[in-house]
Amino acid sequence: LGRRYRDRGIGWILGGDRPADGLEEVWRAMARGIARGVTGEEAYEAVIATFHPRGGGTSSTHFHGDPWLHFNMQQTGHGPAEAVRGWDRIAADYALAPPKPVVDGEPLYEDHPIGFRAASEHGFSTEHHVRQRAYWHLFAGACGFAYGNHAVWQMYAPGRRPVNGPLLYWYEAIHRPGAAQMQHVRALIESRPMTARVPDPGLVVDPLDGPHRIQACRGADYAFVYTGTGRAFTVNLGTIRGDRLRAWWYNPRNGAATEIGEFANRGQRSFTPQYQGLGSDWVLVLDDVASDYPPPGSGAR
Repeated sequence: LGRRYRDRGIGWILGGDRPADGLEEVWRAMARGIARGVTGEEAYEAVIATFHPRGGGTSSTHFHGDPWLHFNMQQTGHGPAEAVRGWDRIAADYALAPPKPVVDGEPLYEDHPIGFRAASEHGFSTEHHVRQRAYWHLFAGACGFAYGNHAVWQMYAPGRRPVNGPLLYWYEAIHRPGAAQMQHVRALIESRPMTARVPDPGLVVDPLDGPHRIQACRGADYAFVYTGTGRAFTVNLGTIRGDRLRAWWYNPRNGAATEIGEFANRGQRSFTPQYQGLGSDWVLVLDDVASDYPPPGSGAR
């Protein structure tokens, strides 16, 4: 495989939603073979690779110290927010030594039976659930997030046996709103300097839990605060640079930014989105006025 694809410039994902317990040496041998095929030797620095674990797992459990593992991958999985608490799982990998990036490689898919029990109280996931996972986990320290749809992964089509109740055929599901809305989280993150951005849950006085979780991150002169269901929250100011701050609401559904106003960068300040409830998630963006940033989601930096 390494020889066949060595000129393709690809990254390698071992595992594929498979266990590692007791099989670590098998996966390590696979990584060795790929590296030898690509480079002719065990030159892991030339072959970017990770491991896709089972649900609720992370590659760091078995392979964090291995030289072939360039970044960690988690499968935060398909359960309800209060059970998954993906922000804590991402934060745990983010804090490991030696430091390695972490990606959420399999979060809750759109149109997926939540907790694999569609007929129960959880029902099916929507674009709101997908957005929540993206913003929570990226703001908690993930460097990447993989969108999925329950009909697309199994390529469900007429004549094919369905797996766990897909709602649509794959060629319909590729047009679902959650897929289109992923562009807005990327646009937001790229509209401010990325390399200095760090998770900072201490920005929020009470970050709440479950579907109402409020997750924050910041750079040197800006901050993002995501509220999962539009709940009001209070921010500890004075953490980022600047005498005065400019505040915006960013809409994860359509990428629109609305300026709130300017105020002194000290003390605490409370913010209340215009709408609350299921489907009403928002991002508060705080900028140092002196940095003169464009509206969030525009002017990629």
